[in-house]
Amino acid sequence: MSDVNWRLAMRSLKRDLRAADVRALFIALVLAVAASTMIAFFLDRLERGLERQAGQMLGGDLVLEQRDPFSAELRERLESAGFVLSDQIDLVSMISRDGRFQPASLKAVDEVYPHYGVSYVDFGDGTEQIASGPPPGEAWADPRLIELVEIELGDRVQVGQTELTISGIIEREADQSGGFGNFNPRLMMNTADVEATGLVQEGSRVEFEILAAGAPAALDQVQGLLAELRRDGVEVRDVRVDRPQLGNALQRAESYLGLAGLAAVLLAGVAVAMSTRRYVERHLDTAALLRCFGASQRQLVTIFTLQLLGLALVAAVIGALLGLLGQAVLIWLLVSFLPMTLPPPGLMPLGLGVFTALSVLVGFAGPTLLRIKQVSALKVLRRELDPMPPSAWLVVGVASIVFGGLLWLYSGSLPLAIGLLIGGALLLGVLWMISALLLSGLLRVVQRFSGRSEWSQALRLGGRQLARRRQAGLGQLLAFSVTFFAMAMIVLVRGDLLSTWQDQLPENTPNYFAINIQPSERDSFEAAVSPRVETQSTLYPMVRGRVIAINDQPPRDAVPPDARGDNSLRRELNLTWQSDVPEGNEVVAGEWFSSAQTRGDASQGWISAVDATPQAATQQTSPVPISMEDGLAERLGLSIGDEMTFSVGSDEITTQITSLRSLNWDSFQPNFFVIFPPGVLEPFGHSYITAFHLPEAEQGLIRELITNFPGVSLLNVDAILGQVRDVLAQVTRAVELVLALVLLAGISVLYAALTASLPVRAHESGLLRVFGAGSRMISRVQGAEYALLGFASGLMGAVLAELTSAVLYIYLLDLTPRLHLGLWVLLPVGGALLIGIIGHALSRDLRRQAPAASLGLLGEA
Repeated sequence: MSDVNWRLAMRSLKRDLRAADVRALFIALVLAVAASTMIAFFLDRLERGLERQAGQMLGGDLVLEQRDPFSAELRERLESAGFVLSDQIDLVSMISRDGRFQPASLKAVDEVYPHYGVSYVDFGDGTEQIASGPPPGEAWADPRLIELVEIELGDRVQVGQTELTISGIIEREADQSGGFGNFNPRLMMNTADVEATGLVQEGSRVEFEILAAGAPAALDQVQGLLAELRRDGVEVRDVRVDRPQLGNALQRAESYLGLAGLAAVLLAGVAVAMSTRRYVERHLDTAALLRCFGASQRQLVTIFTLQLLGLALVAAVIGALLGLLGQAVLIWLLVSFLPMTLPPPGLMPLGLGVFTALSVLVGFAGPTLLRIKQVSALKVLRRELDPMPPSAWLVVGVASIVFGGLLWLYSGSLPLAIGLLIGGALLLGVLWMISALLLSGLLRVVQRFSGRSEWSQALRLGGRQLARRRQAGLGQLLAFSVTFFAMAMIVLVRGDLLSTWQDQLPENTPNYFAINIQPSERDSFEAAVSPRVETQSTLYPMVRGRVIAINDQPPRDAVPPDARGDNSLRRELNLTWQSDVPEGNEVVAGEWFSSAQTRGDASQGWISAVDATPQAATQQTSPVPISMEDGLAERLGLSIGDEMTFSVGSDEITTQITSLRSLNWDSFQPNFFVIFPPGVLEPFGHSYITAFHLPEAEQGLIRELITNFPGVSLLNVDAILGQVRDVLAQVTRAVELVLALVLLAGISVLYAALTASLPVRAHESGLLRVFGAGSRMISRVQGAEYALLGFASGLMGAVLAELTSAVLYIYLLDLTPRLHLGLWVLLPVGGALLIGIIGHALSRDLRRQAPAASLGLLGEA
């Protein structure tokens, strides 16, 4: 019997391909698979590509750093996992030439350097892009070092016990660092020359680094090893921790792209649901006839299941191929805008696409097929269907779980998927009631039109037609509302997301940091800079201090195991003091320093630094209040009331956390993990730091500052800003392309819904013709009905978009909610025009039918 069922199913499917609802179902499935597959490919390759380029800022996918050379055993374990290793040595030393001396940050690289990107080096004939480091015996210097030591290309400089030839001027390094560990001018050399310098000795201040490049699978394979290294005090660097500006951008990009994938799957599911429902209802007569000819309930379900399964498999194959082709086109378009090579596509998105088609089909077709199974032939012929049997609710539950799994896959967030699944079911009832009130109110307004023009009559007739089919109209209103809501969300999040990023990196973002400004130079430096820059931050005092105890325990014993390798416990922190909360900081827990504390009042229990010596800090009778960055406190497991002891110079200061602050890491302003009140750190040796934006026309100021303030280090962050802006530009292009896919899925919903309602409207147009209405009047009535439905749907979509965007901005994307007034005009008017035009075009053939042919569709209504 299985062969007979299969032949009947395929024969029926072949015949049904001429039906509009089957074409709509097929198109919806193809679009569902194509969109989901394309987005899956796109997200997978783009995310890996963006992370790969972001890794360029660190120098590799994984960066390990410690003060001693790494063991051969560690190198073997990394290489066996699939990593390619590059060695790098960082140290500070004095270089000299013709009696001129200058401290410089030495960066020694090997032959493998760099893993990603290129360095921009001037060899005397213009800037060239070089995918390597300097050869042995040569060195490259940055422009600031060239100015300070008055070096020309070809000159030899003394580095430790050897001499190196300056063969190039570094405009930008391949692995641009954004930290402030080394403020001296840069000299890049080859690791083969390090031994000859004699600078690496026992006790030397030197950092050994391993820059590892490998596939994500390799990184997953060594997670256990990385945990061990962190516990042993090895610094393991990651772009999301060590580059917060870029890390925030990538996190928001992934959140947005996941949201886009989620919207495409939801829209495809709605389209499939509408098309499947119409398909099953149209086959009730066929089911009744088969029952009359002796077919069992099981055979009915088998035949229709095979038919839909065959349709789904064909659609899945075509959709998967279109998705594979589409992602290739997307990446090809992307390459012209993105200076990076994306990893090749994998097979997983293809499987996800097929799984998506089968899941949404089972979820929405299964319950209806079970309804056919439970009714008699007579009831089917009379359109009298029994309530959905309990077994169908089981299918709905299983399908909901499967669809929830799809939401999880495409959103990347399990809480978000569960929340949408449960909240969506609860919200559906509320939306149904709101939609009913909205539609009723709109129809009442329309019926009050008293004009006798053809358009007034058409609006009244269109409104009455909607009123007669209120339940069907509500279903379509909800479907269109979800479509417009999803489209609006993609557009809103895209616009607000990108505008927020651009606001975070405005044109006057500081492009220079000035460090090591001595107290005696503070006033003269500010007088020299302030008149010639567009923006300048406060001059913050800065003292170096190391954490030596937390709650009277060694730091590594007091923090969680996964934080024992945190860099803040291994290096000196930049400490500052402020009487007021700095710009870009917000106190999120505890209280800022009191007025007595900011005056350094000795009655607070700790010694005032005014007219005191550093040794006086050891005489304190109670902890000094401090304010800590909330992210550092979270990583170290600290909270309000915890005590920390800092070593500053040869003295120790015991402190207590009294407030936690959130920082705007995207501002490129000076930020500090720990802030003291005034009156504690002043007697210790300190310098000042500031940031400013220097316009292109005032670049000559840099030479003047180097000449007049030779001890001040100027850090040019234009290269870092350029790389961040490059990544944001890439995300912008990705957002626009993903938006097109979501809009395509939304259009499939419109097509499926309008196709499902054509028989009803055909019957109504036949009645109007019988009572004397002409083609022009029928056309206007149908256009008015579609326009009213689109207007109500757009208005409902605007409400949903505003409410949902506020929730997503606050809890998912970390953005400030805003009211979108244009949305309340664009969605209702655009919905009326879009649905009106599409529906009017789809109804064109029906308007040309004879009244008898249109009335014959009554049985399909």
